[in-house]
Amino acid sequence: MSNPRSHDLPGTETTLLGSVRRALRLVDVVANESRPVTPKALARHTGLTLGTTYNIVRTLIHEGYLSQEPDGLVLGPRFPALRPREDDGVFLARVRSALHEVVEVTGATAYLSRYSEDDGEVHLVDIVDARRYPRVELWVGAQDSAHATALGKQILAELPGQARLDYLSRHPLAELTPHTISDQRALLAQLDRLAGATIDREEYALGFTCLAVPVRAPGVIASLAISLPKDAPHAGSGQFVPALQQIAAKLALRLGTERFSV
Repeated sequence: MSNPRSHDLPGTETTLLGSVRRALRLVDVVANESRPVTPKALARHTGLTLGTTYNIVRTLIHEGYLSQEPDGLVLGPRFPALRPREDDGVFLARVRSALHEVVEVTGATAYLSRYSEDDGEVHLVDIVDARRYPRVELWVGAQDSAHATALGKQILAELPGQARLDYLSRHPLAELTPHTISDQRALLAQLDRLAGATIDREEYALGFTCLAVPVRAPGVIASLAISLPKDAPHAGSGQFVPALQQIAAKLALRLGTERFSV
């Protein structure tokens, strides 16, 4: 029986470059992960030695195919996202880039959440911390707190009516702070009024205000947000809405283009 990897060209197996194959394996692992991957995890996953993994990773970072983040590796700007389906790693790389831009523009910690049609839940995808204004302590998960966060409410506002009601039927509106809207009728009325941005004032955590805008792309229902201490300059003023909307629009364009590229 012929070797399925070398039937196209005689002698293919003997001419393959091992270093290139190893590099492609590392990139493929990162492209298919939904979170940043550390070099140690890459070495464990591929069976390569840690030294070999570090050497290849340094080259891939230098060439722009991977990018080093504080919590691990994501795809770099030169990665060719040519597959018709949306890979977790591609999505994360684009999100991480947008969140860095949000932090740079606003000085606030940036978040992105997304609705999954597979399980009907709201998931927190990624966070990039700002040194001046650290993240809110996430003491209740995104799946159970959408009604109390700007991130979640912006997504609920974007959902079709039946999907929204389905989510609310499965998630009690817990009163996380004295400011949380825990009455479903009042929450639905608020969601119907939301347009291009959402602000929550201490509804999830006392002492914090959050601002979110939608990310609208084919097959994507997501929201981009920042959090600020309630007494920070411009907190709750809506001043950052145009900047967030501009970054969200760029992210949506990149996600939509890559989803349908071939």
